[in-house]
Amino acid sequence: MGQPDGRDYEWLELAIEESLRCPPSDRAYSVGAVIVDERGTEVSRGHSRESGAHVHAEEAALGKVPAGDPRLPAATIYASLEPCSRRASRPLSCTELIIAARIGRVVFAWREPDIFVPGADGRERLARAGVAVREVPELAGRARAVNAHLWRPYG
Repeated sequence: MGQPDGRDYEWLELAIEESLRCPPSDRAYSVGAVIVDERGTEVSRGHSRESGAHVHAEEAALGKVPAGDPRLPAATIYASLEPCSRRASRPLSCTELIIAARIGRVVFAWREPDIFVPGADGRERLARAGVAVREVPELAGRARAVNAHLWRPYG
């Protein structure tokens, strides 16, 4: 799978910054996503709950790009959290949306913890579909910090 390059860190930092725009929720992660074409130009970005309570970041970013956009097969989607592999609120997971859009590469910072969906395997499903996947665990702490509300006791 190789190592991420310097640009991967920059784009992931932007995805994490985008996650800070998420409306708070105690039942969902705050995630940011940025789609970048092969020339290093931003195509779109999105964050969780951007346009509705059940909207995920990758879904929001992909929703701003026309279906069949010729830039997508050579594009990279950067996400602060591993794309979801299962969800109850929509017919397709973010992993399935990425595969359907034919995005060629995914880079993410933080593996999905077993809080809402035990056994998340977005990385593995993407790889099986031929998508190049890179995890950048050095930035996982920053992505996790945006979601600190999920670990705080409520009362």
